[in-house]
Amino acid sequence: MPLTYDVRIYSIEKRSNRPKPYRVRWLVGPQKHSKSYTLKAQADGRRSELMTAIRMGEQFDVETGLPASELRALNGSVTWYEHTRAYVDRRWATLPAKSRRNDADALATITPALVKSTVGRPDPKVLRAALYGWAYNKNRWDDEHPAETASALRWLAKQSLPISALEDPATVRLALDALSTLLNGSPAAARTARRKRACLSDVLRLAVEARYFTVPVNPLSTVKWTAPKSAEEVDPGSVANPRQARALLTGVREQGERGAHLEAFFGCLYHAAMRPAEAVALSRSQCHLPTTGWGLLTLRGGVVHAGKDWTDDGQAHQSRHLKARPEKDSRPVPIPPHFVQLLRGHLDRYGTAPDGRLFRTNRGGVLQDTGYGEVWSRAREAVLSTEEAASLLARRPYDLRHAGVSFWLSSGVDAMEVARRAGHSLAVLYRVYAKVLAQTQQRANQKIEAALLEWNGEDPSPGGHLGDTP
Repeated sequence: MPLTYDVRIYSIEKRSNRPKPYRVRWLVGPQKHSKSYTLKAQADGRRSELMTAIRMGEQFDVETGLPASELRALNGSVTWYEHTRAYVDRRWATLPAKSRRNDADALATITPALVKSTVGRPDPKVLRAALYGWAYNKNRWDDEHPAETASALRWLAKQSLPISALEDPATVRLALDALSTLLNGSPAAARTARRKRACLSDVLRLAVEARYFTVPVNPLSTVKWTAPKSAEEVDPGSVANPRQARALLTGVREQGERGAHLEAFFGCLYHAAMRPAEAVALSRSQCHLPTTGWGLLTLRGGVVHAGKDWTDDGQAHQSRHLKARPEKDSRPVPIPPHFVQLLRGHLDRYGTAPDGRLFRTNRGGVLQDTGYGEVWSRAREAVLSTEEAASLLARRPYDLRHAGVSFWLSSGVDAMEVARRAGHSLAVLYRVYAKVLAQTQQRANQKIEAALLEWNGEDPSPGGHLGDTP
């Protein structure tokens, strides 16, 4: 919606036999605008307002035809709550269920902080439940709201700050402080705070597009904010070595039929560095499993648990494309011969679900993280020493993916190829696996140093000396 000084005001037009016969007409850039009135005095008044705006040197908005001062006043009446509801409405159809839930979580955290008054404020837990479960869940907008929920949302609609108030850095800081803190007052995890800040930035970017601010700049960019300290790097203490990983998979297999069925599932996390959601979705058509040699898994997506309240079909799970990849993209991951044989044995013994999935519940449903998490916990208790079981070592099934990637790196596989197989960028690889890479670099430095010593005529072994080279 560009602003322009190119404005032309025409004489009042009278159209007989109309309910509102007096029409004010004006041109803003190439766009025609008009407004009809019942009385000539009303039309004269409006034309005078437009003429005054021109004399005052105001720009006009091409799309609405309004002077800039009127546009600001109109936009200033839109509240944060109204704007965020419009934001949810606009994005809902294109967002996956888990992202809808994440947006609702972020907005339910920020919105209670952006109010004009706390007089009559509902209980914080009631207010959050009303926002998260109802106000920002479009699936429930047409449902009858519980009385307590409806009351909380009425209070919020009345007290919500205008969206234009976020041009003030102090108001932006209220939002940032809110997303950095949990409901109980404790600091939010770094990853959670960054995710919610990204949502805040998107909401404000939409407000900039809607011309709710006098200056077309995202207010968030004018405020310096330090994210909570993050522990994104993989702790080497949580990474199982190949011998430990093999023992843990054996511990899974030895838990009866349920464990035997999940051995290959956990093997996918380790030998192919798959995310659990990707392994849950793995189907027979994605597997190239020759009788000898290396195989190939062509990953095409995952199954994510989002909750039935957030999906379009009311199912708790939703199929997703690969993380951080375009839709329909794939990621081929070579797998070693012994794991090829494990998958072949799994298929021979268990077959597939009707839709081709390798892993499922007893009733053919989608694997639940709580279910396979129990099996993993028992395997740790059975295989690890008391000291190891109390440590971070392979505490979560996801740690098998970290172990797989770490093993590739320590084996000397090129970092770019590791990143490609793991399905993330090189920057993420270096950030998340920084400590593992540091160990790899140290070994590389030792090899280089030994080679230099040898070329300088020195025995690289402790105390050795080769003499001068010819």
